[in-house]
Amino acid sequence: MIRSLAVVGTGLIGTSVALAAARRGVTVHLLDASASALRTAELLGAGTALPPEEPVDLAVLAVPPSKVADVLSEQQARGLARSYTDVASVKAGPERDVLARAPRPTHFVGGHPLAGRERSGPLAARPDLFQDRVWVLTPSRLTSKPAFDRALDLIGLCGGVPTVMQSAAHDETVALTSHAPHLMASLVAARLGGRSPVSALLVGQGFRDATRIARGEARLWTDIIETNAAEVAGVLTALRTDLTELLTAVQDLSVRDPRTRARSRRNLTGLLERGIAALEALPAPLAADTAHVDVTINARPGELARLLDTAAGYGAGADTVAAPVTPHGGDGPLVIRFELAAPEAETLAEKLAAAGWDVVHRDDVRDETEPALVGAPG
Repeated sequence: MIRSLAVVGTGLIGTSVALAAARRGVTVHLLDASASALRTAELLGAGTALPPEEPVDLAVLAVPPSKVADVLSEQQARGLARSYTDVASVKAGPERDVLARAPRPTHFVGGHPLAGRERSGPLAARPDLFQDRVWVLTPSRLTSKPAFDRALDLIGLCGGVPTVMQSAAHDETVALTSHAPHLMASLVAARLGGRSPVSALLVGQGFRDATRIARGEARLWTDIIETNAAEVAGVLTALRTDLTELLTAVQDLSVRDPRTRARSRRNLTGLLERGIAALEALPAPLAADTAHVDVTINARPGELARLLDTAAGYGAGADTVAAPVTPHGGDGPLVIRFELAAPEAETLAEKLAAAGWDVVHRDDVRDETEPALVGAPG
């Protein structure tokens, strides 16, 4: 059990870890080269900026991937903690550096919580950021069982879902699922630069959804891409092939020959369908516990639109609406069901009820099956 924790780096992830642990009664010590970030995290209740008087149970290194080995070596030399982990989104390079340079590599296990926001800094931190989110651990051939177990305890404190991978497999995967998408979002967002001011008036939700992650801190993302450059380059090379085929198909849609246009239309439709199929094959997201908010409305014209407009004002968009329900074989009033994470559902229910809607709020308990921990040190 973790009773004391040190967090080195009080940005979004580090401060979120500290907040989650502090709320579970853990004594948290905060360290950061930025006095401003450190003070902000302390004022948020994430912990104390005072150094520990004795080694803490676990130190979390919330620093860029290229800095993990250096910071680990520095903190191990000062005896900050009994065990160490990190939260960087690249694992293989830092692991090699740790094995080569750290004084006690057996006391370290790599980690990566798959959670984040487009905002950065301690003010963006949330204690529930990791709730029901996958948290990867990448033990090296030298990682000791106590170090691994303490990292598991941390994941439990933060509400995460532990998953064990080899560092190289992790990096290959996140190159496709995280790093390349960030670059593509940045490319699309950058195309808006230099356009006439009127272009901004035509930016719809699709553009905002596709480019939201491009707001990530540029220097941190440069470090991430550089540390995982080979894997990201492989994904971009494959995407370049796909983009070339797509460009040919789109260009051919403008030619006069109907056979060429028909072939290009089939190719384009096939690409779009493959994307849909890949998304539909994904497992259900490991989100926070969901809850239903059922709202009964009269079947008057415009009543549903009025409800949806009201709910949207409270952050419940159309994507949170399940199929309408008619409780009495189609004869009774219409029941509109919203499905949201439990805290948001409770807020929505309160807001809609206060606005005069007929609301029923019902929690929906998920299966809490424990995930397998394959490859854990014995």
